[in-house]
Amino acid sequence: MSQLLKSKNIIITGASRGIGKRISSLFAQQGANIAFTHISSEEEVRKLEQELEKFGTKVKAYMSDASSFEAAHKLADDVLKDFGSIDVLVNNAGITKDNLLMRITEEDFDRVMNVNMKSVFNLTKSVLKPMLKARKGSIINMSSVVGVKGNSGQSNYSASKAAIIGFTKSIALELGSRNIRCNAIAPGFIETEMTQALPSETVQQWRSQIPLQRGGSVDDVANTSLFLASDLSSYVTGQVINVCGGMLT
Repeated sequence: MSQLLKSKNIIITGASRGIGKRISSLFAQQGANIAFTHISSEEEVRKLEQELEKFGTKVKAYMSDASSFEAAHKLADDVLKDFGSIDVLVNNAGITKDNLLMRITEEDFDRVMNVNMKSVFNLTKSVLKPMLKARKGSIINMSSVVGVKGNSGQSNYSASKAAIIGFTKSIALELGSRNIRCNAIAPGFIETEMTQALPSETVQQWRSQIPLQRGGSVDDVANTSLFLASDLSSYVTGQVINVCGGMLT
């Protein structure tokens, strides 16, 4: 079977663990050249670079804070210089600072909005010129089911993820005539390293409330990302795909 992303140059933010790491691996396996951002230790990053290089494509890590406008523009310039073009952007960087509204500090609210939402604006604006010049591109923004339905104790996170959806739909309308697509993925309960630390009863309770009776895997999200990055989705833009086992219908 031919590789779905052969020779595409792709930026992935927040790629050093969890969903971002799996997306990087799958995309490299499918022939993509990967430029990924991180704020991790050099040792971890080098290990990931070596894992991805096994697939025979070009891989380069960039220490970059996506929530900084200047850093995002520098990243895009550096990737253009190193790779020659930018075909796909995956805005995956994100954090949580969960708390009830009574207890959320202004600092925690602003931090979540900056890392989760402003980073999407920063990077999308940064890759705009090369994509417009090429008259093609795919932008994939990682939202969440809580951005669609809300969640108690996550008002800051929910707000940031809902904002990503509004931004995604607007960019799809703005850039569609230039053959640049923009879509969002809204993962539900995805089982990662973070969820492994939770009590098994809590995890089982969550699973029982999902129609498919299981949590999602990072593969479920990565496969959806692969579809949106590839030409298989050439007529899909402005959409939010809920990868949630039926939690939202």
